[in-house]
Amino acid sequence: MGRYTGPKGRINRRIGAIVFENAGAVKALENRDTPPGQHTRRRKLSVYGTALVEKQKIKFYYGLRQKVLRKYFDKARRMKGNTGEQLLILCERRLDNVVRRAGFCKTRPQARQGIAHGHFLVNGRKMDRASYLVKAGDVITVKNRPNLLTMYKELKEEVTGERTGWIEFDGTSLEARVQTLPSYEDVSLPVDVGQVVALMSR
Repeated sequence: MGRYTGPKGRINRRIGAIVFENAGAVKALENRDTPPGQHTRRRKLSVYGTALVEKQKIKFYYGLRQKVLRKYFDKARRMKGNTGEQLLILCERRLDNVVRRAGFCKTRPQARQGIAHGHFLVNGRKMDRASYLVKAGDVITVKNRPNLLTMYKELKEEVTGERTGWIEFDGTSLEARVQTLPSYEDVSLPVDVGQVVALMSR
């Protein structure tokens, strides 16, 4: 589940939301917003089924395994404030998400691959863990290698979608600075997190 390699368009159609942002997956949902398969009529889901879909949105969108999502949930439950909001804020703070939201890459899987290959530095040090939770003041840069600088300068020109106010991105120097920690309003995923909390609290 951490690294889903199947057809992403099918997941977008099954969930009924854009959780994979590559062009083919987005187009698949736009062309046919019904679930994949022979019987395409969308059935009314039970309360459990609806909550499961909401949980799958988070898992696919951020590329999380069940074990990692559970770890974030347990951590969010110990934090002050609304558990669901804190859960999504923890997901937003992941380095692969920040690299995507800043505008280095077009998708989160692309950002994760770059991080795993050591393309990015955090505060001047190589960071190859996509799960690293950024802190206010962290500076993310591309490793100073001509081929990487050229690649990411080209990639940033292709990035679509809104950027976020809590990350300052300089496209010329390829530097992103985390201004503040994200708030619940900064979460870009449309999800009913209350149902996810109820499901995971059972």
